Amino acid sequence: MKKFEDSEKAKKPVRSMIETRGEKPKEKAKNNKKKGAKKEGSDGPLATSKAVPAEKSVVPENGVELSKEELIRKKREEFIQKHGKGMDKSSKSTKSDAPKEKGKKAPRVWALGGYANKEDLDYSPPTTNGAPEVAPPEDINLIRGTGPGGQLQDLDCSSSDDEGAVQNSTKPSATKGTLGGMFGMLKGLVGSKSLSREDMESVLDKMRDHLIAKNVAADIAVQLCESVANKLEGKVMGTFSTVTSTVKQALQESLVQILQPQRRVDMLRDIMDAQRHQRPYVVTFCGVNGVGKSTNLAKISFWLLENGFSVLIAACDTFRAGAVEQLRTHTRRLSALHPPENHGGRTMVQLFEKGYGKDAAGIAMEAIAFARNQGFDVVLVDTAGRMQDNAPLMTALAKLITVNTPDLVLFVGEALVGNEAVDQLVKFNRALADHSMAQTPRLIDGIVLTKFDTIDDKVGAAISMTYITSKPIVFVGTGQTYCDLRSLNAKAVVAALMKA
Repeated sequence: MKKFEDSEKAKKPVRSMIETRGEKPKEKAKNNKKKGAKKEGSDGPLATSKAVPAEKSVVPENGVELSKEELIRKKREEFIQKHGKGMDKSSKSTKSDAPKEKGKKAPRVWALGGYANKEDLDYSPPTTNGAPEVAPPEDINLIRGTGPGGQLQDLDCSSSDDEGAVQNSTKPSATKGTLGGMFGMLKGLVGSKSLSREDMESVLDKMRDHLIAKNVAADIAVQLCESVANKLEGKVMGTFSTVTSTVKQALQESLVQILQPQRRVDMLRDIMDAQRHQRPYVVTFCGVNGVGKSTNLAKISFWLLENGFSVLIAACDTFRAGAVEQLRTHTRRLSALHPPENHGGRTMVQLFEKGYGKDAAGIAMEAIAFARNQGFDVVLVDTAGRMQDNAPLMTALAKLITVNTPDLVLFVGEALVGNEAVDQLVKFNRALADHSMAQTPRLIDGIVLTKFDTIDDKVGAAISMTYITSKPIVFVGTGQTYCDLRSLNAKAVVAALMKA
């Protein structure tokens, strides 16, 4: 072992132990204390003279001298605190060096947002001479989605890059959804077994509620679901057929069959047949108050005029104030659209009226005789609106139909009613049968469904009316002009009815 005098520490000059400026007096005093403690008793008189002030400097403020272990522990804590603060400061400085972007980034807008160009998908900040560019004002309409025609663009208008990105991003979820849908479908399969009422009960309950929500009469909705259950009970299902799809398909077929009765009314063919027998074709309109009998009579008149038939309008509503004047106005307008000079001097439309307070059946008889003498092709008889519970008025209507024996009796009903449509038709037919003097009473032959443009997809009244009478819907009124007259499209009505 070599002695302390032979070590490098002993060879240090006294100058290295002198305090320098800028050093903390506390730390320097501790260093001197440590050095003085190690050199005490081993150095010469020079070292002893230098160690005395060091011993005075290591005494803390409370006057208690620290031991060697306490001094080392205290220095270690100070070292950790010192370097820990330095690291925090360095990390803070690195974070603060990065420039912060002020303002909120614009949200990304995909193809449905209305972008039409690929440049809209470039999200790099554009610059012009170091300054950011300003978006041109003409792109505002594209961003808002009000492009050509004021409609949002479809998926077909999106760019191919955007479509590829969307497809790639949705690939895993689509695969997962496909598997989940496949297992769900397999779980709901019936699998070549015969259907029972227990299997169809929940589905039929939902179908019944859906039909009632679509304005189908409640009793008729129950009867429809019961008929579908009787039709499907015991039927063997296919391997990949579900109960819901089978019941829905059967219900759709039943509804289409209801809207397409066996007897079809073809007015043009019947009118030409009456022409061959040299007699006018007579049509009588009946219904409750305010359903649009006179308005739709004028629409049908315009349709007949467009097909080249002459029309005589019989004003048999002698009860409602203004009924005759309304028909007179329609006749004047229709005559302006089809003047006699455009038809070889022949009068194409004319009003036959006897004023108010007269017998409607007598006016209708005189109008038919006048049409036969003047050579009119069609006679349209307008009657007063009446409630189905009014026995005197229903008796008068039955008398008019029995006396004049029209070729076609049309019931005018509005598409806004639900259960009321069933009550109206049932009681109208019952009154015509009870008050008729003929052995075989004449009942309603067809239906004119009005105000069809006000119900959106709640088309249940058409099902209720045709189901309860088994009579076809001959005309559908869809607006206020003469051209707003349509024939019923059964499949379109059923599609609207089954739509969720």
